[in-house]
Amino acid sequence: MFSRVSWKWFGVALPVALVALAGFSTMTAAQDKKEAAAKDIVDTAIGADNFKTLCSLLEKGDLVAALKGKGPFTVFAPTDEAFKKLDKATLESLAKPENKSKLQDILKYHVISGKVTAADVLKMDGKTAKTLQGGEVRITVKDGKVMVDGANVTKTDIVCANGVIHVIDAVITPAEKPAAKPADKGAGH
Repeated sequence: MFSRVSWKWFGVALPVALVALAGFSTMTAAQDKKEAAAKDIVDTAIGADNFKTLCSLLEKGDLVAALKGKGPFTVFAPTDEAFKKLDKATLESLAKPENKSKLQDILKYHVISGKVTAADVLKMDGKTAKTLQGGEVRITVKDGKVMVDGANVTKTDIVCANGVIHVIDAVITPAEKPAAKPADKGAGH
């Protein structure tokens, strides 16, 4: 009789235990998503493992604190593969201290003030958005695919505590500012 009771209990307990474990794994996935959203943009990028170059350049450009700020920000984040598309000499040059302002301009060009989700971006076809650098990126949507200044958006809506990250497959750069013209000293002096 003891063995029948044990098997009967086991027959009921095992499915209950499996259902409980399934609920736990769902709860864990939900908790993981919540914890990911609790991280700021920089910590999320560091944890993603495919933004090592971006994180390194943010540090060299003294922009880590800014992107850890309150925000909200929208970051069009180039992957390590995107940075590999740049000429190696260009990338090395940007990382030099004497080129810090140019590096900052390029990195800020990837950031928009405010939280712009994928649904918002889809409504921006043919429009521009002002970046923290001061320039404007052009958004195009074709066949449901989004491009930002010619870079393809490959992943969207990575929600962070202070904004959102959209992954892009290329580094985008602002238009060169025209050199200031020397003041005309006037003819005839």
